[in-house]
Amino acid sequence: MPMSWALVASLLLATAGYLVGRSRALSAAGSDIRVLHSRPTYHGANVALLAFLPAVAIMAIASFLRMAGVLGASAMPIVSILALAAAIAGLGWGVTRISTEFRARNTVEKMVLGILIFCSTIAIATTIGIVMSLIFETGRFFQLHDWRDFLFGTQFAPRPEGISRLGMLPLLWGTMYISFIALLFAVPIGLLAAIYLSEYASPRMRSIAKPVVEVLAGIPTIVYGLFALVTVGPMLRDYFAQPLGLGSSASSVMTAGLVMGIMLIPFVSSLSDDIINAVPQSLRDGALGLGSTQSETVKQVVLPAALPGIVGAILLAASRAIGETMIVVLGAGAAATMSLNPFEAMTTITVKIVGQLTGDNDFSSPEMLVAFALGLTLFIITLILNIVALYIVRKYREQYE
Repeated sequence: MPMSWALVASLLLATAGYLVGRSRALSAAGSDIRVLHSRPTYHGANVALLAFLPAVAIMAIASFLRMAGVLGASAMPIVSILALAAAIAGLGWGVTRISTEFRARNTVEKMVLGILIFCSTIAIATTIGIVMSLIFETGRFFQLHDWRDFLFGTQFAPRPEGISRLGMLPLLWGTMYISFIALLFAVPIGLLAAIYLSEYASPRMRSIAKPVVEVLAGIPTIVYGLFALVTVGPMLRDYFAQPLGLGSSASSVMTAGLVMGIMLIPFVSSLSDDIINAVPQSLRDGALGLGSTQSETVKQVVLPAALPGIVGAILLAASRAIGETMIVVLGAGAAATMSLNPFEAMTTITVKIVGQLTGDNDFSSPEMLVAFALGLTLFIITLILNIVALYIVRKYREQYE
């Protein structure tokens, strides 16, 4: 029996167990369910969980052992039968425990608490595993390549058959430059849109405009990249770069920055709108009652009260910009250079990570392992931004009754 069939069968047994357990609890109560310690739904949920959880646990452990090479494919039918047998045994045990005195609610809550703790543990363990893998592979890279060349080198030119230059500074410069232009475009527009939607727009206008703005967040980044490649890049080249003598390429920092800024508008707008709406109405009423105009109230009362949250939203948007890849690939090119000219092609850390991990590469070469060092660098940058955002929000957050 395939494991997928065993999983479906376990779900069906759990559903049947819920119905049987609830029915048995009602029968045990007779005409007055008040004699039950727990409601019939808890008795049904207890039977369903006892039927489903052991079967899922057996299948999960078997899948892990198979990935580790301990179990072969021939053992999977036996595992499926064992899982199905555990589900039947759990269902039967759950039904026999039903009585008026049985504390089904307490049992169900303990099982649900265990599930929540287990899921939280998986999330934490996954994060630790990602960080440790980056640190381990970065350590291997620094054993093969000089760390000073990586941290302070101004050239990134992997040459598997020659001397490689693996300096991260041009990649870091391109990442920060493109992110800065994106935020320079997205923050004013997103913040002004949030102020309008929360303070000036009518309920009807808000109900239309807010979903329209948030649609931008649902567009795949590859679509933004194609928009940069086909429309924005040629337009900037023909109307700005070439007439000003600043370049002749459609791939540039400005192209990627502007398109990325469009992508970030809903992040800044939506988060800022929620933060501004969280400011108590009593503050607005008090300012208006003292004779302030609506614009004065927004500038001197609402925005100062919402400023910590707005700064946190901007820093989170910055983290999103730093980790973007597809827009940079199609909009800014892949040249690892350092320049102040925004109409020149540059690249970012994420693009080079993809480039180094693409193709048949030797995982023991520094040209391959540099991707992990770049990934760790990017992780540290985004972690610092998130810590700063949390610090600002917690330190300057206003508490209202």
